[in-house]
Amino acid sequence: MRKIGFICILLLLKNTAWAQVPDLPATVKEELESVTEKNQDIETEDDSWLQSLQQFIKDPINLNTAGAEELERLQLLSPLQIQNIIAYRKTIGNFIDIYELQSVPTLDIATIQKIRPFVTVSNNDDIGSVTKRFSGGIHSVLMRAKQTLERSKGYLLNDSTATNFYPGSPQNIFVRYSYSYKNLLQYGFLGEKDAGEQFFKGAQRQGFDFYSAHLFARNIGLVKALALGDFVVNMGQGLTQWQSLGFKKGADVINIKRQSPILMPYNSAGEIYFHRGIGITLEKNNWQATAFASYRKLDANFNADTITNDDFVSSLETSGYHRTKNEVDDKGVLQQTAIGGNISFDPDRFHLGINTIQYHFNLPLEKDNYPYNLYALSGNSFGNNSIDYSYTFKNMHLYGEAAVTNKMDKAVVNGLLISLDPNVDMSFLYRNISPQYQSLYTNAFTENSYPNNEKGFYSGISIHPNNGWRLDAYVDHYSFPWLKYQVNAPSYGSDYYVELTYSPSKLLAIYSRYKSETKSGNDNSGSYTLAPVVANPLQDWRTEISYKIAPSLMMRNRIEMLWYDKGKPDEETGFLSFIDIIIKPLMKKYSGSMRLQYFETDSYNSRVYAYEDDVLYSYSIPVFYGKGMRYYFNLKYAINKRLALWFRWAQTIYKDQTSIGTGLDEISGNKRTELKLQGIYQF
Repeated sequence: MRKIGFICILLLLKNTAWAQVPDLPATVKEELESVTEKNQDIETEDDSWLQSLQQFIKDPINLNTAGAEELERLQLLSPLQIQNIIAYRKTIGNFIDIYELQSVPTLDIATIQKIRPFVTVSNNDDIGSVTKRFSGGIHSVLMRAKQTLERSKGYLLNDSTATNFYPGSPQNIFVRYSYSYKNLLQYGFLGEKDAGEQFFKGAQRQGFDFYSAHLFARNIGLVKALALGDFVVNMGQGLTQWQSLGFKKGADVINIKRQSPILMPYNSAGEIYFHRGIGITLEKNNWQATAFASYRKLDANFNADTITNDDFVSSLETSGYHRTKNEVDDKGVLQQTAIGGNISFDPDRFHLGINTIQYHFNLPLEKDNYPYNLYALSGNSFGNNSIDYSYTFKNMHLYGEAAVTNKMDKAVVNGLLISLDPNVDMSFLYRNISPQYQSLYTNAFTENSYPNNEKGFYSGISIHPNNGWRLDAYVDHYSFPWLKYQVNAPSYGSDYYVELTYSPSKLLAIYSRYKSETKSGNDNSGSYTLAPVVANPLQDWRTEISYKIAPSLMMRNRIEMLWYDKGKPDEETGFLSFIDIIIKPLMKKYSGSMRLQYFETDSYNSRVYAYEDDVLYSYSIPVFYGKGMRYYFNLKYAINKRLALWFRWAQTIYKDQTSIGTGLDEISGNKRTELKLQGIYQF
């Protein structure tokens, strides 16, 4: 038995509390762009994952003691990679050096570099006494303000004659206090005010429109996790419950399985996808049991039936905005009680879990009487139950979840990961979710935003020889047995994706990808009584180059072209190109980035997306259509070991437009300017 040792020189910035945050891998940025596109261009306000990564930089995961659940929290490793790390440690013994990971099957250099900032190797793993957990951690106060400088119509109408306007100031204000001790204890609270909402007056006399507080502890004897206040629940493969970030189709074709502890802390500004109450996970030997209970008030469209006096809500409001009178009237009108739990058995390489969640509303939910709403959620009470499972055998990992509603409507997701060769991995996923299956706060691996009304089969392959080349590809065929919004008949679709990456060294990385997808939608081009459903092909080609000119200076360039309905009379094209400059001097108090971008598309149908660097714990993924230019620059300055400031300026300039946006968000002119300021104080 022989250990393979590796020599590496690590530069540890022990003299500052503000070590440089590593740039997210290109594959992760592509995944986040895809998430925004699937979520109808709504950017997430949940920065929990980014908070976790930052915490792992301060307190890295110890590869010599970490279990599968802790490694899953990274969301950067596939199940096979996690199992192989644990199996290697059990067979060979503790790791001596991080780069010994090169001896672990299925782990290549790119993956090791990706996780390196967040892991460590140590033979000491002090979990700390209760007193030390509450006294030996780090306190942090974050304050953030952002604003669109141009005034939209909603603010200009703010006078005594208007009935629909934004009564509050145009600033978005966010304040968060948090305390953390390693990855074992954290607590905190936050407040947020959206742009247009009032502050300490009117509808928000208590100050912020949204408040959140939490306490979360791990590894206290039999107690694996304890959540008080706000927390999220992730179970199975997202058919029953998944409230955290979940990637779908993208460049990382192997990392498609949902992986997370069941209970996770919630400390973000998003006002929808979390529970408020208590949750606990107990662990003994190979058994684990979780129970949680939650009570929340939700925003909903309230309807009063004056004939029968049967009040109901027609839909849930998920924007989190409480600016206009109608938005304020919808705030908190629906009371939601949720209880649920999980029991799981996890011997070596095998997992079996039973999951349940039950909801009750004080008012019934009755959606509008449209054909596509035939199977929509309705009534006061509903729930989901499932079993989830996984098994690793040599170089194969089988996993899945089978779920039913309380009415026995069915849904199933099954996946298989195979390592055919040290340089070749494959993934397969089949899903069959009936139109009648409905769920709340879920996020499975589906083409739809939510798991409902879908059948499909996905297969992917990743070929990564050791000379810096990597080829990733997938194909996905899916169908929708029932109608959808703006789709008047059962429909189908297909996605094809191939990406070639070349990274011969840490200084240079190039990737080029081609994506083709065909979806069906209503043809509204004619005066039809009932619009026919037609296929709408979309093709996208992108090339991006990143080059490290010096240890502290990097440049990045992207060119992207898009074709919508190519070959048809109404075909459209889209184009985007940008140049980034990133400056991160070692041992300096400052760092920054800037971008210059041009975009041109024929309409929203040929829109393009681009991930943007932002302040700490934040990122932006705007959607671009029309014709124009955009630039931004970010600046970070660490005043001392405790205090750091961030500044962001971004502006989009449209060509041949006299207004931007619609409704109360309409801006007169062709410019939109965004300003963001952030400060963090640690003590």
